[in-house]
Amino acid sequence: MQRRIQKWGNSLALRIPKSFAQEIGLDRDVPVNVSLEDGRLIVVPVTESPLTLERLLEQVTEDNIHREVDIGPAVGEEQW
Repeated sequence: MQRRIQKWGNSLALRIPKSFAQEIGLDRDVPVNVSLEDGRLIVVPVTESPLTLERLLEQVTEDNIHREVDIGPAVGEEQW
């Protein structure tokens, strides 16, 4: 299918046919990774969910947890 690149503000835009978007799970505001490979523009939907505190904490293990560091007694009103 041949498409035409159009101007959009200071950028260029390519309209993606609805059937293509549906086939690969694209929708409005869906994040995508854009890359160049061998002179080709590759657009791939981001399948990884965004980082959350829960996901980050799941990665903490006994081997990589940071130990408490003693930085001395509280000063002024910083004690809690």
